[in-house]
Amino acid sequence: MNPTQPDPRRWWALVLLCTANFMVILDAQVVILALPKIAEGLQLSPGAAQWVLSANLMTFGGLLLLGGRAADLLGRRRMFFAGTLLFLLVSLASGFAGNGEVLIAARALHGVSAALMAPTALSLLTAMFPEGRERHLALAGWAGIAGIGATVGLLIGGWLTSDFGWPGVFFVNVPVALLMLAAIPVLLRESRDVRAGRTYDVAGALTSTAALVLVVYALVTAPSAGWLSGTTIGATAGALVLAVLFVVIESRSSAPLLPLKLLRSPSLLGGNLAMVTMGMCAFGMSLAIAQYTQGPLGYTPLEFGVRQSIMPLMAFAGSYAGQSFITRYGFRPVASICLVLLGVGSLLLARAVVGGGSYGALFAGLFIFGTGLGLGTVAASAAALAGVAQRDLGLASGLNTAAQQIGGGLGVAVVATVLVSFSVGTSPAAAMTAGFRSAFTACAIFAATGLVIAVTLLRGRRQAPAGLVAVPRP
Repeated sequence: MNPTQPDPRRWWALVLLCTANFMVILDAQVVILALPKIAEGLQLSPGAAQWVLSANLMTFGGLLLLGGRAADLLGRRRMFFAGTLLFLLVSLASGFAGNGEVLIAARALHGVSAALMAPTALSLLTAMFPEGRERHLALAGWAGIAGIGATVGLLIGGWLTSDFGWPGVFFVNVPVALLMLAAIPVLLRESRDVRAGRTYDVAGALTSTAALVLVVYALVTAPSAGWLSGTTIGATAGALVLAVLFVVIESRSSAPLLPLKLLRSPSLLGGNLAMVTMGMCAFGMSLAIAQYTQGPLGYTPLEFGVRQSIMPLMAFAGSYAGQSFITRYGFRPVASICLVLLGVGSLLLARAVVGGGSYGALFAGLFIFGTGLGLGTVAASAAALAGVAQRDLGLASGLNTAAQQIGGGLGVAVVATVLVSFSVGTSPAAAMTAGFRSAFTACAIFAATGLVIAVTLLRGRRQAPAGLVAVPRP
């Protein structure tokens, strides 16, 4: 087969790659729902239980850049296989964990596996589909399956925990991971930059990973420790120092982990910054709606999953509409419309809180928010990966995934702080209304910030560099 031609197995391979994304999202959702039972079963304090989530988030966010570059140098299929194998092993270790320390360690390793799987799968997808309509359609599938994973996680998380105990939320990963491991050698060709020497930027890898870990740690601890606490300020200052050191190292390295010239691309920079704001909206709104419906409104976890599912379902539909619009109109209009819809949806949810939280009012806000989210994630990813050379696809994919995760962590931290700070009033009901209204309004402000970024940095029409076709190498 001519290696310059698109792989005829690419659509089946897309199913495999989207399955990886589905499982990463599903795992995150079901663990959130199962956390109270996990804490009860392993006798974890609330602080220790939170680290079941935070340990995973720190390693996932901290290692994404390194995972993406390792795929470029060592081979994307090889690193995808390694990440999937580790995903299988840590799922078993999590299910069999006999105490909190083992489970937290396993969840930290799960973050490592996700940091290998997610950017590598996205870079394989990008390499396999030439830039243009096919890639936009593939990215729509990638983004859309995330919405389905979120919905399924909400729907089955409670059922798994109730019928099989909390270990069931980890054991459900095992058969899927085994099928993925069997399919990888059949459906995926190896893909890496064969011209690049295997020279590793160890100093750049250490400083970037440490900086990202400190950023995520600051975001995770800020709501409880306080934004002006020594812990938060110290972690943030350490991350800034390491970031500056990383830039100095990269500017002098003969084989940099992150070639700084990549950041001069308005499309890559704008796509990733827009993704940060979309992650802030999506994760921040999800936190607020979960606490509002299961707190003041008294929804059960299953009822919450069913009633909130319109949002990820519309994200799935919006992602497929978005890929067609991007091909026709370009990145800037689609991303801008997305951010307008995210802002409008957030404001409708704020208004619904003031009106007492009727399901009809919540449904309208979630419907519009989900539609915008589907449109935007495709546009931001397509912009961030447009025109990226074959040798840098893994790195660019890692940057894009890291942007979403860092945005999500920042959104959760800010919304949690706003919720507590603005929950004041003459009665508990008034304080609740003020707090949740402010939380949803904060999400609208995130969207407005993203709109400015999209209009300023993204191009109006998609123009692929002439002659650039990203295809996998044999």
